[in-house]
Parts: sequence; C-alpha cells; structure tokens
Amino acid sequence: MRIDNVTLRFGGLVANRDVTLDVTRGEILGLIGPNGAGKSTLFNLISGTYQPSAGRILFEGEDITRLPAPERCRRGIARTFQVPRSFDSMNVVENVIVGGLARHPGAAAARRAAIETLDFVGLKHRADAVAGELTPPEKRRLEVARALATGPRVLLLDEVLTGLTPSEARAGVELIRKVAERGVTVIMVEHVMEVVMPLVHRAVVLHLGRVLAQGLPTEVVRDEAVITAYLGERHRAA
Repeated sequence: MRIDNVTLRFGGLVANRDVTLDVTRGEILGLIGPNGAGKSTLFNLISGTYQPSAGRILFEGEDITRLPAPERCRRGIARTFQVPRSFDSMNVVENVIVGGLARHPGAAAARRAAIETLDFVGLKHRADAVAGELTPPEKRRLEVARALATGPRVLLLDEVLTGLTPSEARAGVELIRKVAERGVTVIMVEHVMEVVMPLVHRAVVLHLGRVLAQGLPTEVVRDEAVITAYLGERHRAA
C-alpha cells in the first residue's frame, strides 16, 4: 500500500498534510503522535470514510482514492475503531458473521468463517454470549474478529491495546503478531509506547497532520523533533 502525498482539509482546517507512506505486506507499522495529530483521520482516509482533498491512495498497484468504503473492504482493507462498535443485542458469533458476509456471501460459509475467526482470537468459548455482556478486553477482541472475518490483506487497528492491563496487552500483542504472520499488513494507532515499540517493525510519528519522523522504533524514539513534540524531556533524560 502507498499513501502518496495525501492532504485532507475540512474548510480551513488541515487534518492531514502531504502524508506519504509505503507499507509492505506482512509489516506491522505503528502510527504514533499526540491527540489531534491526524492518526485516526488517516485511518478514515485509508478505509474510505473520507476522501482526500489531494493526493492518492494505492493498494496492490491500483488507485483506490475514490472508491467507497464497502468496495475497499471487499478488496481487503478492514479496520477497528477506538470505541468498539459491536451490535450489543446480538451474540458474539452473529457479530462476526456480519463481517464475514463481506467475504462470504452465503450464510453457512460466513458462519464457518466466523467460528474460525473467533477461535483464532480466543473468543470461540464466548460465541453464544450476548455481545453487550462481554468484558472490555473481550469487546476489543470481538472488534478485531469482526475485521478479520472480512478476509483483509490490510488491517487498521485503532487503539486496540488502550485501557488493557499489562497481561491483557501482552496477549493483544501476541494476537497482532499472529495476524501479521498470516501475511496481513497491520497498521496500528496506539498510545502505549512501551507496548508498541517492541512490536512494530517501523514507527511513523504524526504531528499536526504531518509526518514528523519515520523509521525503526529505536531511531524514532531518539529523534529530537519527536522528543520535543511528543515524548517530552523526561524521555530524553531516560
């Protein structure tokens, strides 16, 4: 996937400006930055919720800049949301079937895919539970399962580790690694730096809608501009 010089304006507000990124298959890319940096907005551009004011988005060599979100999903781009969007009155497997129908038009095939996906994310034992009764960590896993059921080649994870206990976050990290091992490209937004940096292959720092720095995690955390804009003096001292 290539994000090519993408800009998004809302009237006089520039949410993303001249963002260029290349992401390779099976890579785990971390998007970090302060609140309001443009991370979730970039996810909205990639997934098709928004269309850029300028620039292009290329996926597997094709220009998908003007494709609507459902078509991007069918082509293999899936996402989660900061606040899980489960159908709380439905049970867990029904929630995942909704995602599976994007890839499997038949109900039986979608159900089989849903059960396999729940097993993969560790929620098979909760398949018949009402989604609204899940714990917060389980709801985050359900959110991932719904996205995976669409059969993505690119998975956008929006703060799926935020608010978890250390042990829950470690389990989440292992799940993300397993996803990438399947050849799925993962682009993730997170604020839990100590969890994200050992996980991602590359880190991209956004600030005021622009790419401030990108590279190996060990390089990015030493970047003076990143320390000044995001990490703070305490990090330099450490």
